[in-house]
Amino acid sequence: MPTYDYVCSECGHRFERRQAISAEPLTECPSCRGAVKRLPGGGGGILVRGSTPPSSVPCQRETTCCGRAERCAKPPCVGDG
Repeated sequence: MPTYDYVCSECGHRFERRQAISAEPLTECPSCRGAVKRLPGGGGGILVRGSTPPSSVPCQRETTCCGRAERCAKPPCVGDG
């Protein structure tokens, strides 16, 4: 459920509420019962589940990044194409 930011036009109180996307925007301030306006959202973050960060993936090349004969558990070299 997304979180929406609101501001009261009467008292200036700012607050947030978690609401379903299909829910109607709030109209009343919880502090003074004045009219509220929903503020533009800052955008939602994207959460990718189940992926492995690139820094934890071992080198997948035929030869090692550092030139050693044996593979190590270090992440791949950065900027080494």
